Amino acid sequence: MPRPLRVILADDERPARRFLVNLLKSFPDVEIAGEAGNGKDALDLIETERPDLALLDLHMPDTGGLDVARLVKAGATPSIAFVTAHDDFAIQAFELNAIDYLLKPVERDRLATTIERARTRAAAPAAERAQRLTAASAALDSRSHLQYLERIPVRRKDETVILPVRQIASVVAEGELLHLTTVTNEHFIISHRLHALEARLDPRRFVRLSRGTLAAVDQIQKVSPLVGGTCQVQLANGQTLQASRIQSRLLRETLLRL
Repeated sequence: MPRPLRVILADDERPARRFLVNLLKSFPDVEIAGEAGNGKDALDLIETERPDLALLDLHMPDTGGLDVARLVKAGATPSIAFVTAHDDFAIQAFELNAIDYLLKPVERDRLATTIERARTRAAAPAAERAQRLTAASAALDSRSHLQYLERIPVRRKDETVILPVRQIASVVAEGELLHLTTVTNEHFIISHRLHALEARLDPRRFVRLSRGTLAAVDQIQKVSPLVGGTCQVQLANGQTLQASRIQSRLLRETLLRL
């Protein structure tokens, strides 16, 4: 009898996580090695538990599924399936590069197919799985650039200001409100969810610093390490923002490497 397929799952929404856990428990040949409510914990689980399959929500605050996949240490990449609400751009990129995905709400038959694919791909080298993820990420960027926002309408007293995205230096969340600060230190407030706005911003222009903060890449002037693996980011407009530990690691892997 083959050993059980070890699976971890990550989703920031508890009901979605519970639903997926119950589905997985219906497969006698599957062992749930752990579950996470955010990208940081998902990354820790992958690196400590070394699962055969990771089911990652594509859009999680702070660190999404793709970010988790990019940060997995070389040689430790499991078979990965991204769980997402309907996202045509992502699906096209994943299909093109043989990366599995599950649409919410996840159906048991579709999950069974993912589990079987994970068993088949378990024999493939981790480097090959990592290469597919890199190609899918690049394809996703190239396919989705047309949907990115170029301007945002914001209210100021009795008028609406059309704010070009290129003038935004940072976005900081406070509950359901987002504080936008421009490169010239103008301040605007809009009512919107950060992860929803982030999905419509070009990831080449903006980087997430923490669960509630985005910064314009071109505005970052200085990155100073702090105790505990976090760092402080200084922008050209004088703003000082703090990056979480996992996002500091992302900065080191991307912006701070030649």
